[in-house]
Amino acid sequence: MLGARRLLGALRLCSSVSCPRPRASAKIRVRDALRVQDASGECVTVQTAAESESASNLGSSCLGFPSAGSQVYSTGWIRSVRSQKEVLFLHVNDGSSLESLQVVADSSFDSRELTFGSSVQVQGQLVKSQSKRQNVELKAEKIEVIGDCEAKAFPIKYKERHPLEYLRQYPHLRCRTNALGSILRVRSEATAAIHSYFKDNGFVHIHTPVLTSNDCEGAGELFQVEPSSKIKVPEENFFDVPAFLTVSGQLHLEVMSGAFTQVFTFGPTFRAENSQSRRHLAEFYMVEAEMSFVESLQDLMQVMEELFKATTEMVLSHCPEDVELCHQFIASGQKGRLEHMLKNNFLIISYTEAIEILKQASQNFAFTPKWGVDLQTEHEKYLVRHCGNIPVFVINYPSELKPFYMRENEDGPQNTVAAVDLLVPGVGELFGGSLREERYHVLEQRLARSGLTKAYQWYLDLRKFGSVPHGGFGMGFERYLQCILGVDNIKDVIPFPRFTHSCLL
Repeated sequence: MLGARRLLGALRLCSSVSCPRPRASAKIRVRDALRVQDASGECVTVQTAAESESASNLGSSCLGFPSAGSQVYSTGWIRSVRSQKEVLFLHVNDGSSLESLQVVADSSFDSRELTFGSSVQVQGQLVKSQSKRQNVELKAEKIEVIGDCEAKAFPIKYKERHPLEYLRQYPHLRCRTNALGSILRVRSEATAAIHSYFKDNGFVHIHTPVLTSNDCEGAGELFQVEPSSKIKVPEENFFDVPAFLTVSGQLHLEVMSGAFTQVFTFGPTFRAENSQSRRHLAEFYMVEAEMSFVESLQDLMQVMEELFKATTEMVLSHCPEDVELCHQFIASGQKGRLEHMLKNNFLIISYTEAIEILKQASQNFAFTPKWGVDLQTEHEKYLVRHCGNIPVFVINYPSELKPFYMRENEDGPQNTVAAVDLLVPGVGELFGGSLREERYHVLEQRLARSGLTKAYQWYLDLRKFGSVPHGGFGMGFERYLQCILGVDNIKDVIPFPRFTHSCLL
């Protein structure tokens, strides 16, 4: 009786953890299939992602992993078809890897149904490839066309390298090309790397709101949000105050840094800038961080440099093929420039020094450099070149150029604030940050001069109750991707670019 109870309990346990039923074949991603090899190049045990997760919870007692020669199946889209007299070659890609899985089938399969762009499911055996181009290939026993593709009407053509400008016309299809596939995989990996850096360094992730009544930058370049039915009832205001799409999560992060010391956010921000330049979007992603008990720009700059280098090194480690494709076909020479940035310590100059460098330059600028005037993109790129194409921090800007919340310098140059921008090759400004004004009376006077006291009374209150020296920064994520990949236009490093006169899909 005791044995029966134990058996019944074991069966219930297996049921509660969803012990997988035996099956004839296991699904395998292209990325995993391409890694099926040992040091000698021989095929080894194949394990799917789902089974790997189950195994970590259950052990391997009730799992039978497929091994080399076992039945597996893979799904994806056909990237190429090559038919010979007795054999048919397909390359199938599922987006998990830049490389495609070679499928080998006999001539009995009808190649007319297997067209470039069609989606398929292929079942067969993973075997060691006879070709030096890949380690393994899938010997097909069954090929099912899931969705056909009319090749003549398909805007992406087989064996054509389409310019990124051309692909921008097809935001719903361009992700199927090698170039955009690589860029978006790098984007995914960089996102994970940024979260990893902050987690490893004790930052708390905060979800800051997309809807806000504040304008952090004070620039007035805002998207105002109203209910679609407002025309019918114009006397009503949904929030009782004007609401906008956020331009920055900084002020909300400052609230949270007063409780958690180190916080960050990573999400979409919006700017109603009437610009179609290569470095501006109406919707883009920002990485922002705030830190309490920070008293110098040096502390901020250290985190900014560490974040850039740690994220980039993880991207290079986890998806080298994707980065290499961008460097080879989009930005020749970018690999060397990136290595140069990573191996050197970032430089530091003051805004005043930057203006003097620009004044002495032999280059003719469209905008004349002058103290008290903001740096333009042409100035930023020149300064980076002047510094040997090493990223350079520019610090201590004139107070009249910066928002009210930046801390006034006491010991530094007069009429300046403790602000910092990081300029990088090919892009210009990548990071912007500052120490925040934590002194109640100083901030109160600045708000009063700007006529903002009522709107930001809550922000002033933070200086009443346990205020501490603090600071933070923001990094434009798309500009970061432009920097490491060498992509010239910011519209090509985001899945669905939004900019003036364009909101496709």
